[in-house]
Amino acid sequence: MATRLRKSRRQRGTRFCGWGQIGQHRASGSRGGVGGAGKHKHFYIRTVIEEPDHFGHEQFHAMRKSDVSKWLNVKDLNQLMKHSKANEDGKIILDLDELGYGKLLGVGQVDAALTIKIKKVSKSAKDKINQAGGEVLISNELTA
Repeated sequence: MATRLRKSRRQRGTRFCGWGQIGQHRASGSRGGVGGAGKHKHFYIRTVIEEPDHFGHEQFHAMRKSDVSKWLNVKDLNQLMKHSKANEDGKIILDLDELGYGKLLGVGQVDAALTIKIKKVSKSAKDKINQAGGEVLISNELTA
């Protein structure tokens, strides 16, 4: 039979398309809906028990996690001199790891010859400390 002669073509535009005005060919009322219907309303308890992670979303994660949470510039070393110790040779040793710093950056100038212990250091900071007569001891290299 040609498509244009089918009953469904004649019923397009009518309200119920031949399924009556009560049920309207939906037939999902006795089970609370189809699919994921009611997960936030009448099926909420079932959702919480069976799928506890259904609501919400994944947290956003950085592509690479930086392990440096606290850093310091070379210009700020003079303020931390009160935390330094002198060894038997008379060198001033400043342990930035112990003070909670993760990296030393190269902004500013250093006044004194310091021996600095830290996990990470930028190239410019290392050069400035070496020019002032000091040295940088990287913690990872000391333990390895």
